Amino acid sequence: MAVTELKEAITILKQLPSLWIPGIVGGILTAALWIILNLSGPFFAGRLLVIFGLVLLLFTTGLLVIIRNNEGDIRTMLIGGIRYYFRVLLPQLIIIFGIILIFTLVMVTFSLIGALSDTGMAAALTIGFMIPVVIFTFFYDTAAVFEERKVFDSIRRSIHLVITHINEVIAFLFFCAAISIGVIFLLMIIWEAFLYDKLEPITRYNETQLQTFTPEQLMAMIGPGGMWITAVILFIGVFLLLPLLCSYKACFFRKLSRGVPITQQPTTGEFDSKGRWYKY
Repeated sequence: MAVTELKEAITILKQLPSLWIPGIVGGILTAALWIILNLSGPFFAGRLLVIFGLVLLLFTTGLLVIIRNNEGDIRTMLIGGIRYYFRVLLPQLIIIFGIILIFTLVMVTFSLIGALSDTGMAAALTIGFMIPVVIFTFFYDTAAVFEERKVFDSIRRSIHLVITHINEVIAFLFFCAAISIGVIFLLMIIWEAFLYDKLEPITRYNETQLQTFTPEQLMAMIGPGGMWITAVILFIGVFLLLPLLCSYKACFFRKLSRGVPITQQPTTGEFDSKGRWYKY
């Protein structure tokens, strides 16, 4: 199933050029964030990360609307993104809060019993709890847009789909990871080719030097020119991966949802003396 939806996503990207707009916006924001991080430090960049994420969410939500309608331009994307913005944002915040809560509970629990010698083990345990949460809630946004789901209902729908089609979902995530690794690996080769002269001294480092090598030393080594080249590579990576993976996810969800019926919440109520129905 996963291969068929990947081919469908590629076809849709060819037919609807407007789907590449989130990739352009995401690439620009990512490159800008990288430059700001190197020029102004993590304090300012960390705050911009939240703002950029909220802006990008508008376009990715609009992308889902266009795929649902099988048509649309940038105007459709913006209108759809605004209409479904909070339907996607609110469950996203709930999921993030849940992950933070899990991390806090794990840290506090193991700190009280003294079972953790360092924070590394706590981080590993937290990731072990986080991965299932991310997988089971992975389709919350597509459920909110494609099926007009509300906040908690979209999360429940995602969990229902994943449990029902766990093997297909694992195959889908495997393909997403393979695509991402392939694109990143190719871009890393291009990045190293452009900066080979500046990175060449690293090949002569001994094991001790490599272990103590820091990101700050790397940035000093590649210089301002390397910073701009890295920004361009980041732009290309996000430009390619974001529309492809989002479209792939939408196509995959559409196929899954056809096989899993939409469950309706039970409605309770009563008829009055004139036969009119009142629900409560």
